[in-house]
Amino acid sequence: MLELKYYSVQEIQNLKDFFLVSYVIIDDIYHKIIPDHIRFRRNYSESKLSDSEIITLAIVGEIHSISSEKAWFNYICKNFKDLFPNLGHRTRFNRTRRNLESVMNAIRKEIGNYLGYNQSDTYIVDSMPIPVCGFGRAHFSKRFRDISSYGYCASKKESYYGLKLHAVVNLEGYLVDFELTAANVDDRAILWELLSDAYQPIVLGDKGYIGDTFAQELKAEKGINLLALKRNNSKNPYPKDLRNWISKHRRRIETTFSQLAEQFHINEVLANSLSGLKARIQSKILAHNISYFMNKCLGNPTTGQIKHLIF
Repeated sequence: MLELKYYSVQEIQNLKDFFLVSYVIIDDIYHKIIPDHIRFRRNYSESKLSDSEIITLAIVGEIHSISSEKAWFNYICKNFKDLFPNLGHRTRFNRTRRNLESVMNAIRKEIGNYLGYNQSDTYIVDSMPIPVCGFGRAHFSKRFRDISSYGYCASKKESYYGLKLHAVVNLEGYLVDFELTAANVDDRAILWELLSDAYQPIVLGDKGYIGDTFAQELKAEKGINLLALKRNNSKNPYPKDLRNWISKHRRRIETTFSQLAEQFHINEVLANSLSGLKARIQSKILAHNISYFMNKCLGNPTTGQIKHLIF
């Protein structure tokens, strides 16, 4: 568990203050959990930006809904040269950010550990489409052809070509873990990996997770109690109160997906390489979780007083 020590009370009034608070959180976690062979890798001392600065730049851009890496980089060069005087070239920045994908994942997990959300009693699971191109262009598109496939989104009632993001959130909407697969992968197949570290939780799912045999296997092998919404013509329907309880709490993951899609544009694939795609998705989810962390532990960062954290 991280130990919190408070110092320097200050109110966030502008984007520069937000940069500073984000950097403090990321840098403190980075130095706590990242091994020395990454922190002191070859030629690291010659870098113009530290790893923490690169990650901070990436997630603040995502929080401000700027999808274009070029537009965000140019904005930083023009307006925040005092914070980042040695920004360097954009291609070097993007290449390093792609290489830090595993570091961002480790920081995300550490925030979950601190909040106590990686071992919750109840989780919600669902998936969302990540199209790599328009459906009409799927036959001609070469982007991510080796990992993409045709799939169907039941909520939108439409077919698409691309990938699928499988996610686990807790009842408060914090995104605990995720996996990226081809669009045609069954939601149930990836559930084993998504919940590999969970200890006997209750898991709420939609109709994509229906299957009595599958639920019995999860219960027998991992102690997971899967409650998936059943179809209207089911022979063994849930009691009305239980059905309403599942539906009520499943709205939480739908809200999280809406935030990821509308604010963070997670379903807009602008990357051209698999490493770039993974890094963009990782930074968007870390940005979502950092925002949650600030609201949860620091109060409202836009109106309240912020306590800087030392871990």
